[in-house]
Amino acid sequence: MLLERLHIQAVRNLDSVRLDPLAPINVLYGSNGAGKTSVLEAIHILGLARSFRNPQIKPVINYQQSECTVFGRLSGAYAAEGGAVAMGVTRDRNSQYKIRINGLNVTSAAELAEYLPLLTINADSFDLLTGAPASRRRYLDWSVFHVEPSFYAQWKRYQRCIKQRNSVLRRDKIDSQVLSTWTKELVQVGEEVGRMRQQQFLKLAQGFLELASQLTDSLDGIKLRYHQGWDKEKPLSEALEQTLSSDIERGFTHVGPHRADLKIKLGSVNAVDVLSRGQIKLAVCALKLAQGRLLGELTERKCVYLIDDLPSELDSGHLRAFCHLLQGLGSQVFVTCVDQTELLDKWSDSGQVALFHVEHGQIVAG
Repeated sequence: MLLERLHIQAVRNLDSVRLDPLAPINVLYGSNGAGKTSVLEAIHILGLARSFRNPQIKPVINYQQSECTVFGRLSGAYAAEGGAVAMGVTRDRNSQYKIRINGLNVTSAAELAEYLPLLTINADSFDLLTGAPASRRRYLDWSVFHVEPSFYAQWKRYQRCIKQRNSVLRRDKIDSQVLSTWTKELVQVGEEVGRMRQQQFLKLAQGFLELASQLTDSLDGIKLRYHQGWDKEKPLSEALEQTLSSDIERGFTHVGPHRADLKIKLGSVNAVDVLSRGQIKLAVCALKLAQGRLLGELTERKCVYLIDDLPSELDSGHLRAFCHLLQGLGSQVFVTCVDQTELLDKWSDSGQVALFHVEHGQIVAG
């Protein structure tokens, strides 16, 4: 397993709870509002120093407390350098955070993600098909970040370039030399970001098609297409030159990796326009499974899946197929449901499953 123990303090209605020992598959069950999703949220804070439910930390902290803390211990089987790793994250109401890894203070939340790769499947995951391109760029960038060591620095550099170039474009009097300088840097780093994304997309797309076909036959004909953010037949420099007049007129950069998108098609139409909600969830599940499988293939690392209300929108057969594929990845799983009987018989190896009953902010094993 990845996480072998977890201690949560003051995350929503979870005053002080411990989950120890943890299993490869951890099923959290209980009534609505009991605190099941809050456990997933706490793990997300441990791995990324932020919630997946709210961009603000204040609502996440128990209203009676000034800060929340999540502590976790990673087992040596997957921890960096072969030894166990202790991680802790504290967030206060002023949005400040303290991160400690093996007793040392850490200043960047990105280091947490390197130790504890997380993949979340919840209601917001439908945005992969129904939402704006930004959600699909984040999906692709997750994989690139975890397999390309240089990507994060290049991505941050690109964000700086696009911000500076847009700032120049919005000036009343544009300095052409300054604009040219930022454009040249944008081209250099933008093409590198695009190249890394393209490489990972090809692998993700193949894995997605394979897993979707194993998950269901209702997605026959589904396919992924990658749009890099500018005409694929042209270098980025030429694309920027051709849109320069429009950029100046409107005050922002029209082409580049910041406009990239994944197109999910069923035949010749957008999949979201013809798929049912259940089919969309199956497609999302296949997309997320492809991420976890690719991480394992390229890095021999395992991720942790946080899955909220898995049984919703899935019938028993598709639920079993997904659980078998998920367990076959060897990743650790935290999954919530109302009734544990919905999931108990869905795993290929029940010996890897641990049950946790969540009620009124308290957690009892079994």
